[in-house]
Amino acid sequence: MTFNGWLQIGLVVGLVLITARPLGLYMAAVFEGRRTLLTPVLGPVEHGFYWLSGVKPDKEQGWLGYTLAMLVFSALGFVSLYAILRTQAYLPLNPQGFDNVPPDLAFNTAISFLTNTNWQAYSGETTMSHFTQMAGLAVHNFLSAATGIALAIAVTRAFARASASTLGNFWVDLTRTTLYVLIPLSIVVAILLIVSGVPQTLLASVDATTLDGAKQTIALGPMAGQEAIKQLGTNGGGFFNANSAHPFENPNALSNVLQIWSMLAISAALLVTFGKMVGSVRQGWALLASVGVILIAGIAVVYWQESAGNPILTSLGVDPSVGNMEGKEIRFGQALSAMFAAVTTGLSCGAVNTMHDSLTPLGGLVPLFLIQLGEVLPGGVGSGLYGLIVFAILAVFIAGLMVGRTPEFLGKKIEAREIKLAMLAVLILPLAILGFTSVAAVLPSALTSLANNGPHGLSEILYAYSSATGNNGSAFAGLSANTPWWNTTLGIAMVMGRFGYVVPVMAIAGSIVTKKRAAASAGTFPTDRALFVGLLIGVILIVGGLQFFPALALGPIVEHFLMLSAKTF
Repeated sequence: MTFNGWLQIGLVVGLVLITARPLGLYMAAVFEGRRTLLTPVLGPVEHGFYWLSGVKPDKEQGWLGYTLAMLVFSALGFVSLYAILRTQAYLPLNPQGFDNVPPDLAFNTAISFLTNTNWQAYSGETTMSHFTQMAGLAVHNFLSAATGIALAIAVTRAFARASASTLGNFWVDLTRTTLYVLIPLSIVVAILLIVSGVPQTLLASVDATTLDGAKQTIALGPMAGQEAIKQLGTNGGGFFNANSAHPFENPNALSNVLQIWSMLAISAALLVTFGKMVGSVRQGWALLASVGVILIAGIAVVYWQESAGNPILTSLGVDPSVGNMEGKEIRFGQALSAMFAAVTTGLSCGAVNTMHDSLTPLGGLVPLFLIQLGEVLPGGVGSGLYGLIVFAILAVFIAGLMVGRTPEFLGKKIEAREIKLAMLAVLILPLAILGFTSVAAVLPSALTSLANNGPHGLSEILYAYSSATGNNGSAFAGLSANTPWWNTTLGIAMVMGRFGYVVPVMAIAGSIVTKKRAAASAGTFPTDRALFVGLLIGVILIVGGLQFFPALALGPIVEHFLMLSAKTF
């Protein structure tokens, strides 16, 4: 590790913190219906959509109505995207002449983009037409991100309101998120990416002559626009199979910094939005500090391990001075490669500029562990916020047990119903991750997809189901997942991780919003100070991560000791 490397990491963190407050306050104004700089331009467009769809923006929904609207919208989104994938050969903008996507892969892909996972069991440049990329995948990059943010805002209103029965209107929140947040930011980021060298064209490919005179066909397409929302919406699905390691998706160090910032910008700002809407900006910063400590620690471990190198490669004569460079791009270096790996998994993004399968065992353990924590560091756009609120509820409950007092969070009493629902949400993750992993680890048809035996093979399986259930989308690339077993079970895991988690969370919001707000007293546990930050960090690590320790011990931890003894499978 070098001072220059830490300076690069500090620069990106600083950029995120600088933009978190203004963007967070702006989003609070948008969702509270206040006038913003974009209102004169986008206000008529917004109300035009309401008029066309018959939505009454002043008619709010209770938690059940809000949740059902989200589920119906998601179901229609799945059907529409599945139809595009299965008929792309007959649709326009298919200069490559690609055939229809097979049924099991179409199912997996449609679920993947619907749930903001963007798990890709295919190579985009050889499978998806331009029409599918733009009208199918990119559209759902916007809609799945907007859905997550809308749900987070509904949960926020539960704490901002008292003795109420409604959480807002799903259709209004979805529209405002897309119009006022995602589209403007995507336009700006897409332009910056084009300037940095990312293509944006409808051409299928270009023929090039290599240095030795051979001919090479280089795939092209409308990449910059999709890359922007891929990062801003923490979607992660790349135009190319190599994702952000590809020089067309991520040409240089500046585009790399922009992409890391884009992943973090909205999720970090939403914590400020939460604080502003509940009447305590300090609370938002306390939440941001909690997740920031864990995320930076994760970055440090990956940077340390990858810089230290791999003793097995060193014994084979590879120069150890630059660390473990297998699977990494020289143009990014160790520091920002490590930061990208931790950030993309601390969020639910899944974009990669480094092949996680090539990380050292402990370097690969960190992204896996960050996903298993529930991806709240600060998590996907929206999903990270409501996931973090679940941990905050558990944290104040544990604090209440310590002192024998009914726990409160932001003046709302946390009672048995909320704790039961919170635990139901938290237990969805290990149920899907460990359940599917245990079956796949002994099923012959699943094991044929593994490129490695032993503990690394187990890590590949565990990572796949962690990524799918956590709606992340990154992978240990040694797993060939485009088979009926993997496409189907990973699709089911994605559904469980998204909807099996959020429905109990919305039920919690429905219960919280009806409660009165109690005034703070001498016995109230303050949740905007360092003590709560430390408690929340402990709860995230223990409740979120301890249940996966036995599986991690059999995978990356065992592999680490094998590496130190220069043994491999």
